[in-house]
Amino acid sequence: MTTVNIRLDTPEEALALLGTGDVNLRKMRDLHEGVKLVARGDTVTITGDAPHVHAAEQLVREALDAVRAGNEVSPDTLERSARLTAEGRSLTAETTTAVQLPRGLKAKTPGQKRYLEAIERSDITFGIGPAGTGKTYLAVAMAVAALKARKVKRIILTRPAVEAGERLGFLPGDLQAKIDPYLRPLYDALYDMLEAERFESYLTSGTIEVAPLAFMRGRTLNDAFVILDEAQNTTGEQMKMFLTRMGFSSKVVVTGDVTQIDLPRHVTSGLAISRRVLGNIEGISFHEFNETDVVRHPLVGKIIKAYEKAEDAEENRRAARRGELLSIPEDVRDAQAKSGDD
Repeated sequence: MTTVNIRLDTPEEALALLGTGDVNLRKMRDLHEGVKLVARGDTVTITGDAPHVHAAEQLVREALDAVRAGNEVSPDTLERSARLTAEGRSLTAETTTAVQLPRGLKAKTPGQKRYLEAIERSDITFGIGPAGTGKTYLAVAMAVAALKARKVKRIILTRPAVEAGERLGFLPGDLQAKIDPYLRPLYDALYDMLEAERFESYLTSGTIEVAPLAFMRGRTLNDAFVILDEAQNTTGEQMKMFLTRMGFSSKVVVTGDVTQIDLPRHVTSGLAISRRVLGNIEGISFHEFNETDVVRHPLVGKIIKAYEKAEDAEENRRAARRGELLSIPEDVRDAQAKSGDD
């Protein structure tokens, strides 16, 4: 039987580590059922067989390092940390970056860290991945940080509304009122980053502009941090138009999820085309998120994984059917086709 005691420096540190109502402590116990994990006063005590105690100690110390680095610890954080620890990796080491974000925001996954660093070093960055990975939210955070540091003079955020264009006329209000629902997620992110009065002031002065993609045509965007969200719903022509708006001293981030394309079936997504056409150009980065980067409810990652598995199975079935058809002699296929026509 082995016992390890971990000292906590302050009551605030203990609260941040253990969570409100000991929610984090309960998660630690769930992740390491082979040990007895108790918190009393300023000490966390771990008791059990040596291998299990060592693994639990790694998790607690990793979480404590995160708290002392100013990061938030949650049950989701602990689950990601445990997964990385089992692989001999450190969540704190793999999410700590020199990139400074507003409101004390920090990367929560190694993938988010790599994404932030890609935006920092590249003039154009593509963030591609499923919902809940923070690709748009972090891009907006980087834009606000660049504006506050006076690296750019304005922020421009845009989304394609083309897929819903035929329904815009049925919405009440003027044009701005009609397009606002499509741009609301961008407004929400900005409200999280800026005080309300400053945000409204930036909108009024044009320092921050939120507009549909169609409004970008014919413009040259200098000294700007430009974000194209929901880029999977652009056509190839729209993507080319957007990227060629880039001017001097500007930075561009394109975000999207190629598994949620709303374009007509016969139209190829501009985001998919860009991965193929622009992948080898210096100064352009492509960052791919996956379900391990999801920072929403744990079920979101499982849902994404389940859909990917179902889509892969369907693709395999289609490939098998194509293979079966190719194995049928040509004269028989012709006869079957003729019979079907009749």
